[in-house]
Amino acid sequence: MPSTVIVGTQWGDEGKGKVTDLITRDYDYVVRFQGGNNAGHTVKHGERKLALHLMPSGIMDEAAIPVIGNGVVIDPGVLVEEMEMLEREGISCKNLRISCDAHVIMPYHKDFDGADEKRLGANKIGTTNRGIGPCYQDKAARKGIRVQDLLDEKIFRLKVETALSQKNPILERIYGLDPYTVDQVCDEYLPYTRVLGPLVTESSQLLNTALREGKNILFEGAQGTLLDIDHGTYPYVTSSSCCAGGAATGTGVGPTAIDKVLGIQKAYVTRVGGGPFPTEQRYAEDGGSPEEAAAGELLCTEGQEFGTTTGRKRRCGWFDAVIARYAAEVNGLTDVALTKLDVLSAFDTLKVCVAYECGGKVYDYFPMQQSVLFHAKPLYHELPGWKGTDISTCRSFEDLPEAAQAYVRYIEEASGVPISIIGVGPDREQTIVCGWKS
Repeated sequence: MPSTVIVGTQWGDEGKGKVTDLITRDYDYVVRFQGGNNAGHTVKHGERKLALHLMPSGIMDEAAIPVIGNGVVIDPGVLVEEMEMLEREGISCKNLRISCDAHVIMPYHKDFDGADEKRLGANKIGTTNRGIGPCYQDKAARKGIRVQDLLDEKIFRLKVETALSQKNPILERIYGLDPYTVDQVCDEYLPYTRVLGPLVTESSQLLNTALREGKNILFEGAQGTLLDIDHGTYPYVTSSSCCAGGAATGTGVGPTAIDKVLGIQKAYVTRVGGGPFPTEQRYAEDGGSPEEAAAGELLCTEGQEFGTTTGRKRRCGWFDAVIARYAAEVNGLTDVALTKLDVLSAFDTLKVCVAYECGGKVYDYFPMQQSVLFHAKPLYHELPGWKGTDISTCRSFEDLPEAAQAYVRYIEEASGVPISIIGVGPDREQTIVCGWKS
């Protein structure tokens, strides 16, 4: 049975939640392999939209077993709240499995995250202040606390005591923040084990056993390729491996078990936080020209581009084929799901960035140097739009207006990866499947 990795191909917020929800029925396990509650997936449950931050989107399918892998960092309070929200909606979390090796976000991680961003001022990265980066720092420094530590009060107390002996002086002397006591942390965190403890498992063993039994697995990433710690627009990135390779390290399943890599591409591009964004149509308050501001505002309002986790207005821009080609290579994409094509129905003409220009040099590939990307000017190819035509009821490629078909074909050719799924609205049924086979 095939196993598939779902990855974002831009800066996140591409619509991975909807696509995961759409194809979950074909998989036995749905596994989140990286990130923390700095990411958000919006899924539909009846007439309601639910925001998931740690829970795999596969939780919406009772037949699939949702797993939080070892590559995820977990805020146990957030996870318990999310589980309670789902239970209130009538969605059972009894099948959830949590890796014993996943690292735990501690209260001081959140303090450090917010304090560091404040210290950086205008140079801030634009984190969500949820402690994800500092937690991954402790993981890499071999000073982290894992989910399995929560299950043994003696070990947990010892590790918290060791951590606070290092963290408290920094909190007090450098940031002027209140220190923590061991009892204070334990009193907050240990009660979570009553809910989470029965769900903790050795996830690598669980998943590899499932593969030997002929089960298939859907690996679900958060954020997007250009936020990857190694392959993104560093330092304006997240602290984990968002690319397809992270599915292996974030779950303990070997890469040869993966058959397909489905890249999620929005029909335009968005970004939250700081960092370079060549095709950005800047808002008026950010210094954009009237033409830029009009395009940016229209993309934002038509696409409802507000962060699932932060609520912040996203930065919006035209589709970038340079990024699309780069994402195809570093992820080894086999297929693309194109989302939010319907948003472009608001435009007379559309632009696709085919290359960058910087310092008199043209780049048709993703430039290595950060300084080039910051100053890159997009070179556009313009295509006619289909303004005013409602495509939300289209259910086959042939149902789309000719201009929409031409747009899809153009970006498919530009990225070099077949587009197998097309989203024409927010609901699950507002989807054109034109080649995808699980």
